Amino acid sequence: MLNQLKHHRESKGWSQGELARRLGVSRQTINAVETDKYDPSLPLALRMAKLFEVSVPDLFIDHWEPEE
Repeated sequence: MLNQLKHHRESKGWSQGELARRLGVSRQTINAVETDKYDPSLPLALRMAKLFEVSVPDLFIDHWEPEE
């Protein structure tokens, strides 16, 4: 999964710590999501999308395709 979290965070001028504070998570969580080491829970992904005023698919791009 690719994500645009870092791009959106930097466009606001926020540090990882500031974003973490706004979302109620640790800075380590933000770092892990940005480096694709951790996929956020659905509630966290929804909070992130709401904070940046984008849709979840605008933040997280999954290249999985179902088998036919």
